[in-house]
Amino acid sequence: MNCYENRYPIIKYDQVREYCLNEEMNEEYMRSLIYRDFCGGGWLMNMERTQACWKKVLSYIAVVLLLLLYQKVSGKAGRYVADMFSYGKLDPDNAYAWGSVRHITQLLLALAVILVISKLLKVNFYFSLGDRKKGIRFVVIYTVIFIGVTLVVHTIMMLNNSLPVYDYPLNKRNVLGTLGFQLFLSGPAEEVIYRALPITLLVYVSGKNIKIKWGITLETIIASSLFAFAHMKWSFIPFNVEMNYPSFFYAFAQGIISGKLYQDSRSVIYPMFIHSISNVLMVGTGYLFLLM
Repeated sequence: MNCYENRYPIIKYDQVREYCLNEEMNEEYMRSLIYRDFCGGGWLMNMERTQACWKKVLSYIAVVLLLLLYQKVSGKAGRYVADMFSYGKLDPDNAYAWGSVRHITQLLLALAVILVISKLLKVNFYFSLGDRKKGIRFVVIYTVIFIGVTLVVHTIMMLNNSLPVYDYPLNKRNVLGTLGFQLFLSGPAEEVIYRALPITLLVYVSGKNIKIKWGITLETIIASSLFAFAHMKWSFIPFNVEMNYPSFFYAFAQGIISGKLYQDSRSVIYPMFIHSISNVLMVGTGYLFLLM
């Protein structure tokens, strides 16, 4: 057995030597490359790739959990600030003022977090107009379709005598106040909190968009799930979950649509529009059917 057989015992040396002779290559150099790739280096590289993959997966899960925690803390902070004020003169029926202050608080917190993250990580949260042609086209098509959906849904509800019941009288102040809240605050605040923030962070952690199907990405699905969870009442201590299933699945579906629009248009502006439009149409159509 020659020195190569002692050094590289798992190599078929006759084939290596024959190849080196035919190609006029240095045999020892060729054997070192084979040994590195098949006996040592290749395995190490695969192990490093596996470790890097697991590290990325764990980082991804950690970010999702942090987003869920932030969502809970943000909600509590919004309620805490909203409870600090009295709305008796502005909103005696408690129809819109408390919710408006809560959303403003959550929006300001989210913008502060985004400002810090954008400085530290140099990431783009897409507050520009992005692809205007694609964004405007999507908003127009969505609005037309949603008008039809809303009318059908409320017609069915009226026939089944199940139109929504509100805790406040439908007078001018309450109608304008609630519709104004839905138009100017619900969309902008929630799209920043539940679309721009989570999707951008998840893409940053994974290093790319993880496409699942129909142009929908994993980060959009996760952000939509977080948005749906926000429409549930839940707590860890004591553990308790209360869910309105129609509201949960509606929020999830809305999140998927808004998330796809956010990524396709590279702008959070257009998701804000469709979110506000859908809320105004849904609430406003309910008012219309009740006042008819």
